[in-house]
Amino acid sequence: MDIDAILKALPHRYPFLMIDRIIEIDGDDSAIGIKNVTFNEPQFAGHFPEEPIFPGVLIIEGMAQTAGAIVINLENQSGGKHLVYLLTVDGVKFRKPARPGDRLEYHIKKIHRRKTVGRYEAKAIVDGVVVAEAEIGAMIVKEQE
Repeated sequence: MDIDAILKALPHRYPFLMIDRIIEIDGDDSAIGIKNVTFNEPQFAGHFPEEPIFPGVLIIEGMAQTAGAIVINLENQSGGKHLVYLLTVDGVKFRKPARPGDRLEYHIKKIHRRKTVGRYEAKAIVDGVVVAEAEIGAMIVKEQE
């Protein structure tokens, strides 16, 4: 999915869109999303100006957005317009900071999905090194007309 497809799938917009593209998709089973971390992003003015680190909560958001985008993309192919709501974030571990110039890869793998609720394993990777991981739970709903 390029940025145009992501913008069609997700309601998020700058400065809160945390993925630039999705380079691999296998239905809603797995995906790899990309976030290019750049110094001109607004969070670096305060986190932290002398030692810029991409906030961990935004890494989690990027993982959730990647999972949400592939689910919405698949659901919208069957008709209607859908939204995905974040339900849970479990087992979060931050292993190493992400910094400007890094290319975050969000590796998403479906653990299970039953009707409208799904659970996904998510890892954020920079240069082959896991910088964060979590399990993300989400609810898929059809938008009201």
